[in-house]
Amino acid sequence: MNWDDVRLFLAVARSGQILAASRRLGINHATLGRRITALEADLQVQLLVRRTSGCELTPHGQALYAAAERMEAQTLAMQAIGGAGADNAVIAGTVRIGAPDGLGVAVLAPRLCELTERHPQLKLQLVPVPRSFSLSQREADIAITIERPQQGRLISAKLADYTLGLYAAPTYLDRKGRPSTVEELRRHARIGYVEDLIFSPSLHFTAEVMRDWDAGFEISSAIGQVQAVRAGAGIAILHDYIAGTDPLLERVLPDITIRRSYWTTCHESMRDLPRIRCVVAFLKETIGRLGLAASNS
Repeated sequence: MNWDDVRLFLAVARSGQILAASRRLGINHATLGRRITALEADLQVQLLVRRTSGCELTPHGQALYAAAERMEAQTLAMQAIGGAGADNAVIAGTVRIGAPDGLGVAVLAPRLCELTERHPQLKLQLVPVPRSFSLSQREADIAITIERPQQGRLISAKLADYTLGLYAAPTYLDRKGRPSTVEELRRHARIGYVEDLIFSPSLHFTAEVMRDWDAGFEISSAIGQVQAVRAGAGIAILHDYIAGTDPLLERVLPDITIRRSYWTTCHESMRDLPRIRCVVAFLKETIGRLGLAASNS
């Protein structure tokens, strides 16, 4: 049995689609389909039920998937042994980072190029979108989350504590007035997340300001909210590390501060890989330069 074919099978099993897996792997989807067919012929069993909507694992496929994950973990562990403790180890390979869009777009996107300049053989993929990532399905190699994962074979460490506050555009406040109490916020246009698309309980921070935020304008992206507030659409709860230095934004009710944390998480089978350790270290370095730091709590 060819390990490379098993690796391709893993990608298909995790994505649930040959086309999606081929894009992730960077190979032609027809070629990928033929490789899976060859693997089935080699094993003399059917691994996938192929439908127009995607692929479903057969019982044989489920058994191979479990075995292949163990093989992958052992392979990664051996790679880590080869690089562990070697200060001059070449940092190479691909690392996909999943991050909330606020941190990903505003902080990481303009800074990660520094890491690829240090390590030309390292390829970074940044996915800064407002959603959660499945590390077990390898949707990301490193996930930055706003809650510490409690389940799965995952290794987590606090990356930074951060704060949020109420912001509006000065032009909006000049028109509508500056609220001096939480109760006065009810007379203002309020911006918040799309309720049914909130992917983490930690994003329900409007309740820490007032019982019924009842946003008239809901945006599922933190960066989208920043842009709407800049345009004078109303008042929103924004990240201080983004909005606090923006000349187009003004802090409202500055005594109100909401506190949250970012966590870095990776699958335990990957934590000792040199490229993973390198990227995590760079994330900590970058966040530290911004003045954000992790407390001991």
